[in-house]
Amino acid sequence: MIGPSIKIKGEVSGDEDLLIQGRVEGTITLKAHEVIVGESGEVNANIIAKTVKIDGKVNGDITGTENIVISKIGNVRGNIVAPRVLLEDGAMFKGSIDMDPRDSAKAVPPPSKEPAAFPSQDNKAPKLDLKSG
Repeated sequence: MIGPSIKIKGEVSGDEDLLIQGRVEGTITLKAHEVIVGESGEVNANIIAKTVKIDGKVNGDITGTENIVISKIGNVRGNIVAPRVLLEDGAMFKGSIDMDPRDSAKAVPPPSKEPAAFPSQDNKAPKLDLKSG
């Protein structure tokens, strides 16, 4: 736990869950654990964790390998990447949400290097008959 009177600047990493009630600036990396930003917590950092719950203020990008929850009293300014995201009624959020970057990357075909050519009038394209009958 980082208490309300504690201020940290730099990189925070470790192998246990973290509750932040104070101020953190820099980066927070707890890939296999939970990060909770408490009501009095103020974070100006990117967060990477298994699960993230925001009750305080975060200014930075958040990546959760399982889920991210912004509570009704939470305030986030930054981008979110996680398979599951919950914004409770009343939560403040400004940024973008990417809920499954692996699936969206597969679903979107890579852009073609050449623009699509329209058939010229010389080409005998099949005609579409739209008569209703």
